[in-house]
Amino acid sequence: MPTCRMCRSNYPRSQFVSGNGPRYQVCVRCALDHDLATPEEVPQLYSDELVKQRFTLFGRRYRPWIAVLSGWVLYNSFGRGIELWSNLFLATLIVGTLATPVLHYLGTARFGAELSKLTP
Repeated sequence: MPTCRMCRSNYPRSQFVSGNGPRYQVCVRCALDHDLATPEEVPQLYSDELVKQRFTLFGRRYRPWIAVLSGWVLYNSFGRGIELWSNLFLATLIVGTLATPVLHYLGTARFGAELSKLTP
């Protein structure tokens, strides 16, 4: 994989601007930052709206894992001391812990399809 001569990062060949002189071996991001290319010349670059949509998609994908992890941290830190609620909270955490990997696996195809729509 080629290396950008400005930021020293490795990218696939499709993420480089074509040309000689100052544009040679320059990635799309650096070319835009240093005014070596216009946004119309580099359509493969992610727009801000597309970045937000992808971030939201990944957030929805991993939200159950963070919720279960946070639930266990809360339960272990101060959730054990309450009589009735600690048992209900524990049962909910156990069900959530068992259901999260299954739901994660079942949503893999939909996640891949939505991600491919948001990939330029």
